Amino acid sequence: MSHNDGAVYSSAAFNSTIGIQAETVHDSTIYFVHPDASPQEKYRVGVQLLEDGVPSRAREMITDAIVHGHDSTEVRFHWVLAMLSARTHHDLTAEEVERLRYASRLVRTYAEDEWKEALRVTFDLLAVLSTTGSETGPVLKQLQDLPFRQHDAILRHLDVILTGGLKDDLWAETLGRARAERFGNDRAQRVWAYFAPVPIGARAVPPRPSTAAAAKAALPVRAVLFAISGTVLWALALTAEPAQAIVELSVALGAGLTAARFGVRWPGLTTKARISHPRNPALAEDGFTKRVRHSFDHYFSVRRPHGFTSDAWLAHTVEIRSSLAAEIADLYRESRIGVERVDWLIRYLAEDARHRHTSGTLSDQHLKDQSPVRTKALTVASLVVLGVATLAAFGTAVSGAAQPRSLWAFLAVLGAGWSGHATASRWLEVRREERRLDRETQDYQEQLTARQIAYQRWKSFLDETRPSELEMETWLTCDKTSFVDEALRHHRLTWRDLITHTILVAPGPSYKRGRVRGGPWRYSHYVFRLFLFTQDGIREISSECNFYDATRRNEQRSNYRFDALTSVQVTENADVGYDLELVLANGPARKIRIKDADAHQLAPTENSQEISEINLSAAGSAHTFRLLEGIAADGKSWIERHGPDSLAPFQVVG
Repeated sequence: MSHNDGAVYSSAAFNSTIGIQAETVHDSTIYFVHPDASPQEKYRVGVQLLEDGVPSRAREMITDAIVHGHDSTEVRFHWVLAMLSARTHHDLTAEEVERLRYASRLVRTYAEDEWKEALRVTFDLLAVLSTTGSETGPVLKQLQDLPFRQHDAILRHLDVILTGGLKDDLWAETLGRARAERFGNDRAQRVWAYFAPVPIGARAVPPRPSTAAAAKAALPVRAVLFAISGTVLWALALTAEPAQAIVELSVALGAGLTAARFGVRWPGLTTKARISHPRNPALAEDGFTKRVRHSFDHYFSVRRPHGFTSDAWLAHTVEIRSSLAAEIADLYRESRIGVERVDWLIRYLAEDARHRHTSGTLSDQHLKDQSPVRTKALTVASLVVLGVATLAAFGTAVSGAAQPRSLWAFLAVLGAGWSGHATASRWLEVRREERRLDRETQDYQEQLTARQIAYQRWKSFLDETRPSELEMETWLTCDKTSFVDEALRHHRLTWRDLITHTILVAPGPSYKRGRVRGGPWRYSHYVFRLFLFTQDGIREISSECNFYDATRRNEQRSNYRFDALTSVQVTENADVGYDLELVLANGPARKIRIKDADAHQLAPTENSQEISEINLSAAGSAHTFRLLEGIAADGKSWIERHGPDSLAPFQVVG
C-alpha cells in the first residue's frame, strides 16, 4: 500500500492556500464522560487529555474532579501541569494565579510521596522563574532526582513557560529526548493509518423479490382445465384401444415428467445479468461510479496474477470489472461517501479475482448461469415425444369412432394442448423463481459473509496499526522541538538571548486530517510558524512539515522590529475557520490560516464551540494571539510589563 497522499505543496508558507483533501473522524470513547461520571473517571479522562495535548479541556475535567472531592498529591500535580501546559505567565489570569498560589500552600498538608515531591519541584521552578537572579542549581538537581514519569511530565508541559538560563540547562535533555522519540514506535510505517478513511461496512446484492405470485394465482385454474381435457382424451383412447392407450399414456407421462425435470433447469435470466446493471441506470455514469471504476482499474492492475502485465490483466477482466463496478456503485451510491471508504472492498474483489484465476474458477459464475447442452437437448426431446404421444392418443381415440366421438377427442386435444402449455409455463415460472431465489439467497449469504470477513480483517489491521493520540502528540512535539532547535542554531541564539517565544501549528497545504471524537484535528501536513522575541526584535520562521516522514520544506524567515508589527486581527468564520492577519508597517498584510471549519464533522454528543476551542488550544493559538496582540498594541514594553518578574514569587511551605 502506498502511503503517499499526493499532496501538492505551496511555495508560500506565509500565505499558503489550504485545501482539504480528506478527513477522518475515529469513533472513540477515550474522551467521553457520562454526565453522571464519578470524579475519579473525570480525573482519568482529564489526565488522558493532558497527555494527548489538549490541556484546555484537561483543566476543566481535573478541576471538576477536585471540586467534587477527588483530591490528592497526584491529582494536584496533574492539575498544575494542566494549568501551565502550553502557556506562559502572561496567559494566566489573576484568578488562575491565585488558585496556583492556593495550591502551593496546600502542598504541606499532603502526606509525603513521590507526587508531593513532584508538586514541590514544580512550584520551586515557578518560584525561580518569578525571582530575578535566583539560583537554579538546587531546583534543577531536585528535578533530576524525580522519578522519570514525573520528571518527563514537568519538562514536557512546562516547556513554554521555562525561559532563559533555566531553559538552557534543560534544553539539551529536551532535545535528546525528542531525537530519541521522533521516529519511535515505527512512526514511518504507521502514521498513514491515522488518516486512513474509516471503512464502510460490507454489503452485497440482495436477492430480487420473487415474481411468481401472479403465476401461482393463475396455476390452479389452468391445471384443472388440463386435468379435465387430459382425462377426456385418455378416456376416449382407453375406450377405443385399451392396450395401445396405456402405452401412449405411459410414454406421455414419462416425457412430460422428463420435460418438467430438465425444463426447470433452463432459466431465462442469469445472476450475471442481474448484477451487471445498477438498479438506477440513469446514474450509471455519475461521478461516484466513475471513481469506483477508476479504483477497480487501479487495484486490478496492481493485484494481478503472475505472468500477466497490467494491460493484459485489465483486458482479460474487462467484463468482470464492469460488472463489479456497477454493483459496488449501486450498493454504496446512496450513502454519499467517498470512494476511499469502499476501497477496501474493491481491493478485496481484485484480490479475489486474482485468486480465482489462479485456482481456475474465475469463470465459474458464468458457467453456473449457463444451461448445459444436455439439459436443453433432453428438454426439447421430451417435448417432442410428449407431442407425438398426445397425437397418437388422439388417433387412437378417433379410430373407428362416430362423428361425435371424434369431435370430443379433437376438443380434448385442443384443450389439453392449450391448458397444458399454460399450466407448464406457469409451473416452470414458479419453480424457476423458487430456484433463482434460493440460488441468489445462497450467493448473497456467501458473498456477504466473505466481504464481512474481509471488512473485519481490514478494520482490525487499521485499528492495530493506527497510532494512539499520545503517540501522535509525542511525534508532533518532537517535530516542533527539532524545528525550534534548527531555528536557534540558524540564528545563533540561545535561550538566554530570548525574551520569550511562541510556536503556532496550522494545517499545511493539501492535507489529510483526522481526529478522535472529542479530540483535536491532526494533519498529514503542517505549517510550523515560530516567533522568537529577542532584544533586537522578532524573528519569524515558517516551514511546512510532512508528518508522515517528519521532513520539512519551503522554510521562510522574516525579521522585524517590535514597532513594525502594527496590527493583529483574528477572523472567525463558522463555515471556513480561523484566520490570523499580521500587518507590518513595511510590508503587506499576511493572512495565516489557523484552523479550518469542523462543525460539519461533529458527532451529536459534541459541542461545536468546545471542539473549536480544543483545536485552537492544540494549535497554540491562544498563547500566540495574546502575545502578538499585546506587542502590536504596546510594543516591547508589553512583554516587559508581563514578564515573569511581574509575578510575586511562589513559595512552598513545608
